[in-house]
Amino acid sequence: MSIEGQVRIPSGCAITSVFSKSGENISGRLVVDSIATMHERSNGLGGGFAGYGIYPQYKDLYAFHIFYDTLAARQACEAFIDRHFDVVNLSKIPVRKHPNIIDEPLIWRYFLTPLPTKLKDSQLDESEFTKRCVIRINDSIEGAYVFSSGKNMGVFKAVGYPEDVGDFYRLEDYEGYCWTAHGRYPTNTPGWWGGAHPFALLGYSIVHNGEISSYDANRRFIEMYGYRCNLQTDTEVITYIVDFLHRRRGLTLAEVASVIAAPFWTTIATKPAEEREKLTYLRNTFASLLITGPFSILLGFDGGIMALNDRLKLRSMVVGERGDRVYIASEECAIRVMEPDLEKLWAPRGGEPVIVRLNAGAQGR
Repeated sequence: MSIEGQVRIPSGCAITSVFSKSGENISGRLVVDSIATMHERSNGLGGGFAGYGIYPQYKDLYAFHIFYDTLAARQACEAFIDRHFDVVNLSKIPVRKHPNIIDEPLIWRYFLTPLPTKLKDSQLDESEFTKRCVIRINDSIEGAYVFSSGKNMGVFKAVGYPEDVGDFYRLEDYEGYCWTAHGRYPTNTPGWWGGAHPFALLGYSIVHNGEISSYDANRRFIEMYGYRCNLQTDTEVITYIVDFLHRRRGLTLAEVASVIAAPFWTTIATKPAEEREKLTYLRNTFASLLITGPFSILLGFDGGIMALNDRLKLRSMVVGERGDRVYIASEECAIRVMEPDLEKLWAPRGGEPVIVRLNAGAQGR
């Protein structure tokens, strides 16, 4: 007989997503209904969503979503933002009171662009300048946390069951071409607002089911390049690894997958010479970015989504398709809620990325 609060479910956490390759608008309500079917995989200590294509009127501006613990934190952060960015619009993020969402911080949203003078003085490109400002806020302004910072996308997360979080943020009021969602069951790290998924930086967002046994090695490597892992959860580092490998180092997403879920050496040895040489280079060069432990992740990015299991497929993940839409989730039931009549359904192999992008010409609003 188990005692309430003393049950550990190491395979817990739920992920789900929907993506329209034609860029068709999809209501956030759809993905809320999807994640709700996997309620038992969460424990109320974190839920969240990422939507892409949701801010078409500000699509060329960065959208900062920020948690503030205090008014003083907000004032300090806004002073920093005003010194580095031109703010076009700012407001509280609209929410509705929910009995299961409590102790909420101040939640604000800013649409902004780097000041040309600051950008010129920094000698950085726009994305790197913005990334460094986000890291600086999160690392040095106590009580302020930028939890979303991409263009034409946004993250919405909290402590609570994901369906309650979706209601809290009124996600039925948003539409986008891509949605990802997460229901959290933390096992080794605390449940708090900043530790809920998705984790995001610029246009990248990660939802993750699993445990990263290589976290310390991954963190030590990535922090040598200016990132800071201070959010008390292992998933944070995955987002920074993707930003480093894809945006800064220019690897393709397939190559990124071959780093973080690298094939075994015995598998590499069976590949044709050219592929074997490339995989060997990636494993040797980025050895400290190999993620070990069981995981399934969904990576949202500007114009696409990637799903990836660990090499042994120790976490469940299925993919469904109908028409121009692709659905990815921890369980088939979460997909069937969104689309009962699928044309295709399969489970990707361990370490095999599923990469979906907008069709040529599709803009996603």
